[in-house]
Amino acid sequence: MTDTKLNTPAPSSKRQGYWAQVARDGNKMGFWFVLPALLLLLFIVVFPLLMQLYLSITWWTPLEGIAWYRAWEVFNWGENYWFLLTDSRLWGALWRTVVIMGIAVPIQFFLGMALAYLFVDNFAGRKIFYSIMLTPMMVVPAVVGLMFFLLFQGTGPVNDHLGLPTDFSWLTDVNRAMISVIIADIWQWTPLMFLILLAGMLGVPSDQLLAARLLGGSNWQNFIKIVLPRMKTVIIIALVLRAVECFKIFDLIFIMTKGGPGVQTETISLFLYKQTFGELEWAYVAAIGLTILFVLSVIAAKGLSYMAKKNGG
Repeated sequence: MTDTKLNTPAPSSKRQGYWAQVARDGNKMGFWFVLPALLLLLFIVVFPLLMQLYLSITWWTPLEGIAWYRAWEVFNWGENYWFLLTDSRLWGALWRTVVIMGIAVPIQFFLGMALAYLFVDNFAGRKIFYSIMLTPMMVVPAVVGLMFFLLFQGTGPVNDHLGLPTDFSWLTDVNRAMISVIIADIWQWTPLMFLILLAGMLGVPSDQLLAARLLGGSNWQNFIKIVLPRMKTVIIIALVLRAVECFKIFDLIFIMTKGGPGVQTETISLFLYKQTFGELEWAYVAAIGLTILFVLSVIAAKGLSYMAKKNGG
């Protein structure tokens, strides 16, 4: 006679089966909760990206007389990607963007670092000055562009206070127009650099600084040997954030110079804007946008990989 007890599942097996079923039900419920977000992501990211890729290998424009989904009728085997390699105006816009970024961001960094170092210690009126320091970054970039457009007019305050004649041009001169744009960008975004670096400095242990001072270390030695090494990650984050934002500069230049005189202050964002809404070269703009996205993604991935190695994986 067969012992029925041998066929009866152990209590632990029952509990495991119960919790496995709960986990499966929880996964199903989690999927239905996440599904709307996935569909939204598909609609606002994946679909436009695929649409942009599709248009980039055609000659399609809104003036073509056919709907965008019929762009295959003017398929060009990806010639847009070959053309952008030899487009001097595109490379000029990229170069001017890099110049603005290469000058403005380091100046913002050094000014922000100096100001942050001054604000580490408590002093009378610190909170008031702190609020004043952060005001420029709260202003809309388009408004900042209008402010500096008026400041750099021939009859504006800048020429008046510097004792320059009214016919001394800032925004219509080939060299001074770029300087004017860089000054405006520095004025607006130095406070952001200051805020990030100040947060990093306040995170440095005060007992280490106090011990260094007691051992006879000067302020400069303490800054170089204690503060800076502990702010390495914060500094990288601040520089990357500002470099990315500066690369996308548009509002400021559009209001101040519209890329002029000629194209002397035309950045990549302004160039794409003109190509999209002025010349209606949508397929070509799609190819440029995808190329820039790919290059920046590779650079970002390499940078993150380098940072991970430096931080021990």
